[in-house]
Amino acid sequence: MEGVYLEHLVVMVLSLGVLAGTLCQVDDGSENGTTAVYIVTLKQAPASHYYGELRKNTNVFKHGVPRNPKQSHNPRNDSRSNQSSSSYIARVHDSLLRRVLRGEKYLKLYSYHYLINGFAVLVTPEQANKLSRRKEVANVALDFSVRTATTHTPQFLGLPQGAWPKAGGYETAGEGIVIGFIDTGIDPSHPSFSDDSSLNSYPVPSHFSGICEVTRDFPSGSCNRKLIGARHFAASAITRGIFNSSQDYASPFDGDGHGTHTASVAAGNHGIPVIVARHHFGNASGMAPRAHVAVYKALYKSFGGFAADVVAAIDQAAQDGVDVLSLSITPNRRPPGIATFFNPIDMALLSAVKAGIFAVQAAGNTGPSPKSMSSFSPWIFTVGAASHDRAYSNSIILGNNVTIHGVGLAPGTHKNTMLTLISALHALNNETTVATDMYVGECQDSSNFNQDLVKGNLLICSYSIRFVLGLSTIKQAIATAKNLSAAGVVFYMDPFVIGFQLNPIPMRVPGIIIPSPDDSKVLLQYYNSSLERNETTKKITRFGSVASILGGLKANYSNSAPKVMFYSARGPDPEDNFLDDADILKPNLVAPGNLIWAAWSSLGTDSVEFQGENFALMSGTSMAAPHIAGLAALIKQKFPSFSPAAIASALSTTASLYDNNGGPIMAQRAYSNPDINQSPATPFDMGSGFVNATAALDPGLIFDSGYDDYMSFLCGINGSSPVVLNYTGQNCLSYNSTINGTDLNLPSITIAKLYQSKTVQRSVTNIAGGETYKVGWSAPYGVTIKVAPTRFCIASGERQTLSVFFDAKMNSSTASYGRIGLFGDQGHVVNIPLSVIVKVTYNTTTNI
Repeated sequence: MEGVYLEHLVVMVLSLGVLAGTLCQVDDGSENGTTAVYIVTLKQAPASHYYGELRKNTNVFKHGVPRNPKQSHNPRNDSRSNQSSSSYIARVHDSLLRRVLRGEKYLKLYSYHYLINGFAVLVTPEQANKLSRRKEVANVALDFSVRTATTHTPQFLGLPQGAWPKAGGYETAGEGIVIGFIDTGIDPSHPSFSDDSSLNSYPVPSHFSGICEVTRDFPSGSCNRKLIGARHFAASAITRGIFNSSQDYASPFDGDGHGTHTASVAAGNHGIPVIVARHHFGNASGMAPRAHVAVYKALYKSFGGFAADVVAAIDQAAQDGVDVLSLSITPNRRPPGIATFFNPIDMALLSAVKAGIFAVQAAGNTGPSPKSMSSFSPWIFTVGAASHDRAYSNSIILGNNVTIHGVGLAPGTHKNTMLTLISALHALNNETTVATDMYVGECQDSSNFNQDLVKGNLLICSYSIRFVLGLSTIKQAIATAKNLSAAGVVFYMDPFVIGFQLNPIPMRVPGIIIPSPDDSKVLLQYYNSSLERNETTKKITRFGSVASILGGLKANYSNSAPKVMFYSARGPDPEDNFLDDADILKPNLVAPGNLIWAAWSSLGTDSVEFQGENFALMSGTSMAAPHIAGLAALIKQKFPSFSPAAIASALSTTASLYDNNGGPIMAQRAYSNPDINQSPATPFDMGSGFVNATAALDPGLIFDSGYDDYMSFLCGINGSSPVVLNYTGQNCLSYNSTINGTDLNLPSITIAKLYQSKTVQRSVTNIAGGETYKVGWSAPYGVTIKVAPTRFCIASGERQTLSVFFDAKMNSSTASYGRIGLFGDQGHVVNIPLSVIVKVTYNTTTNI
C-alpha cells in the first residue's frame, strides 16, 4: 500500500479481537501465546496533518460565486507527489518491528501512511505488550468487526427539475467529483458504471491518483473514465483463516451485491433500464450520474469485515484524492473506552475530514429503540432511512369476494378468470408425506408433488422462518410451480413468523405473498371450508376454492412520504458504553432508504431472490447513505471550496420537516405493524429532517467548523488527553481552550443535561448575496429560550454570531424538542433543531 513520507510519523495501535492462533506463534523461549491483529500508532503526526497545515495556506474559503472545480487547487496531490516516500515509511515500520520483536515471528498486514501513520500486525498479546512499551508507540488496541448496514428517488427528491438543472443537467451533474466507497466492491461490467453513455468529454479528475487492481476476477480494462479506482483490503480477514478466495473474491469484484448497489445509488449512470425477472421497472440513475467512482473493498459476504482493513481502505482513499467518502457500514458493537468517538474508524475519518473529504456513514439498522445509533462522531455525516412515495401492491381476490393484500413483483392471472387453489400439502405424490419431510409445504422440490393435481391451478405454499434464514427461497418455490405447470403460486405466512417485514420479491409467474398471519388465516379458512371430502375415507374429492391474482408489477405513487423507517437507528447519540448522552445530534438527517432499486452484481449472493439479476430492490440505512454521498458531490461541484462541515450544514439547514401531503414527517415506532405504531418524528428520529436536494444547493447561510474545533471538543472530554495523544499524536495542552459538544458550531443544538440555564452560541456565514434575516423559534417543552439578535442584515461573505439562552422551567429526564428558524427576505430559510434531554431547575432536590 503506497503512502507519503513526511518528517512526522504516527503509529496507531489497534488490536484485532478475533483469535487466529494457528497462523503465527512466538518461537523464542517464552510460552506460546494466541495471536491477534493489532493496529499500532506512533506518537507523531500522519501525512494528512501536514496537509491540513498546507490547506490553511492554500485553500481559502471563498463565499458567493462558486468557482470552476477544474481550477481548484488540491494540496493532497502535492503531498503525494513523492511516491517513494511510502516505501520509506513502510521501512520505518519494519525497522521498529524488527528491533522490538527480534527473533520472533509476526506478520505485518498494513502500513498506514496518510491519515494514520501506523501499521496493523498479527502478534501475540506478549508481543503487543512489548510494542506498547516502546517510546515511539502511542497506543495498542484490539481490532473489531464491522458489517454492512433507484428508479424513482431522483424524481421524489426533485432532481430533474431542481438540482440537476442547477448543475447543467444530468449530463454534467457531479462532474469532476470523485466518490469513494468503502463496501463490498463493485461489478465493473454493469452498465451503471460504463463510460460510453455520453458523447461529451469525460476526463479523470487531475487530483485523483488511485489505481485499479488487476486480477483474474477483475481483469485489465475493468476500470474506465467512470470507475477510476478499485482496490481490495482483506489482510486482517486472511490472518484469521476465514477468507474464502473463491466466494469472497481476492479482488475489487463484488461477490455480494451490496457495494454495487450503493455505488450506483450515489453515482450510477443516468437512464439505465431496470429489468428484473423479465419485467421492466423503469430507468435508474444515481444522484450524481456524472461523478466518478472509486471503490475500496473491505467487506465480504461470508464474514463482514474488520477495522484494520477498513482503516487501510479509508487511508488509501484519502491518499488517492477522493472528494466524498461513503460508508454503508457500522461496527458490530459500541466502541469501548471513555467515549464512542475514540475508535480507529472514526479517528481515521477525522483525519480524512481534515484533508477536506466529506464522510458519510449509515446510521445502522438497529432501530427503533432509543440510543441505537451506530455512527457517533460530529465530523461524520450520519444518515437514517426514510420511505419515499412509490409502493408496489399486489392482491388476491378469493371466490367469496374477499380481497387480501400482499406483496410480490409478479404478473397477475388472466383477467376475469378464477383459478382453483390447491395446497401443497394436498398435492403430494404417493411417496411423500409430512412425516418424511416436515418442510414439504414450502414447495422447494417439485419431485414431492403430483403434477396432475397442480397443473393449471394456484399452488398454495407456506412461508416460514426458513425463508427468513435463507434455508428456503421464493425462487426455488417458483421453480417448483413452473415444473409442475402451476398457473401461479400463493404464499401464506406461517403463524410463527411474527412482525417480519417483507420486501417485494420478483416472480416470473403469477404470484403473491401474504405477509400478515391474520390474512393468511382468512385464506386458509376459505380454502379448508371449500374442500369436499368422501364421508367414509375423508379423502378430498373436490378442491372448491378459487381465486384470481391481480399482480404487483405496477407501482403507485400515492403513499404519504417520507416517514422514518422502523429499522433506522435512533438517537440520542450514545457518548460511551454507559449510554450517557452526547451533546451531538444523531442522525444528521434522513434520506430515501426503503425499497430502493439500484444496480446489482452479476454474481451477487446477498439476496438469493435477486441472484443473476442486474438490479435489486433493497432497504436499509445502507441505501440512504449513498443518496447523501451523491448529493454532497453536487454541492461540492457547485462550491469546490466548501469544507466538509459546510457541506453538512447545507444539507442539514435546508432539510424538509413535512411529508408530501403537508403533514409532519412520521416515524415508525415498532417492528411489528409499523404503519400502525407511528408518531411525529423528533430530531432523534430524523435529525434535521428529510433531505431537500434542490434547497441544499442554495442554503444561504453556512455553519462552518474544522479540525481544530473537533480537537478542542475531544480534548474537552474528561480524561481524554492521553487518548487524544495516542490517536492523533497531538497534545491537548496545545489547545488554549476546550469545548463541549454543545459549543461545536453545528447546525443543531443538543443539550444532554440542562442544569438551570445555559447560553449557546452559533456563527453563520453568508455564502449568498446580502440578505436580512428575521429569527423565530419554538422552545422545547419545559424550557424557555431567547435568541439574540432577533433580526440581522448580513452581506455576502460576512459572519453573524447568534446567542441562544436556555432556561429550564421544570425537572424532567424526558427529551423535548424545539426549533430556531432564520427567515431571509430573499427566500432562504435556515432550520436549526433543538433537543434538550435532562432538565433541572433551581432549588431542587429531585433525583433525575
